[in-house]
Amino acid sequence: MGSNGKKRASGNLLYGVAALLLIVLGWQCIAWSVSWWRGVSFPTPFETGWKLVKMLAGEPLLGYSIYLHTLSSMGRWLGGFSIAVFSGALIGMAAGRWRTFERLTMPSVQVLQLIPGLAWIPVAILLFGIGDGATLFMIAVTAFAPIAINVAGGVKRVDEMYIRAARMLGLNNRMLFRSVLLPGALPHILSGLRVGLGSSWRVLVAAEMVVGRGTGLGYAIIQSRWTLDFAKAFVCIAIICGIGLIMERVIFIPLEKRTLELWGLKREV
Repeated sequence: MGSNGKKRASGNLLYGVAALLLIVLGWQCIAWSVSWWRGVSFPTPFETGWKLVKMLAGEPLLGYSIYLHTLSSMGRWLGGFSIAVFSGALIGMAAGRWRTFERLTMPSVQVLQLIPGLAWIPVAILLFGIGDGATLFMIAVTAFAPIAINVAGGVKRVDEMYIRAARMLGLNNRMLFRSVLLPGALPHILSGLRVGLGSSWRVLVAAEMVVGRGTGLGYAIIQSRWTLDFAKAFVCIAIICGIGLIMERVIFIPLEKRTLELWGLKREV
């Protein structure tokens, strides 16, 4: 890494620390204001941090460890997101290659994208009842549309000249996909995955609040209203934010950059 890269990394780190301090300061001010104005005990950053330490050390949450709640949420998200990736990529690839299929499917997919994830709650309950099935459905249907639309758009932008040249060289469908369609559509595919990742993670928490059962971070947050232990709810919120940031900043963005570099591509800033 050159000197410019080191300076940029140091600057990003400083800005990140400054932003975190501002969030903590604002949180503390809100806690003081609510306690003074409404007489309600609003968990402070220190109280939430101490509660997190105790929960990591084994203090139960609804009879289960915080690790089990976190793993349950991650498992549900991974299952629903995997369904969305598989179906979205399949529909998107087909729509990008065949105009008739695009005309038949893309209008419906675009309508799906306009529907907020929480609006699927009644449908999910009618189809699957209360439990993991409804949660998986809401995650999958929320992430499916942006993935399918971006994949289709990326495939359509591959120059037809390259496809004809590949056919003339005798490439079969599998080789055409790997050597021409995938590299050409990759930036759009990654954009769709990024949008789908964020939207599916958000709807996971909301789904667990409404149709969840037993374990899960969202379920734990909504159930904390009965025990009035809001510090535990704030711990769950902090974990949700932390996992979201890790998936976005630590895992997906470096993976996206590395993938584009391997294929000889570059994300435009």
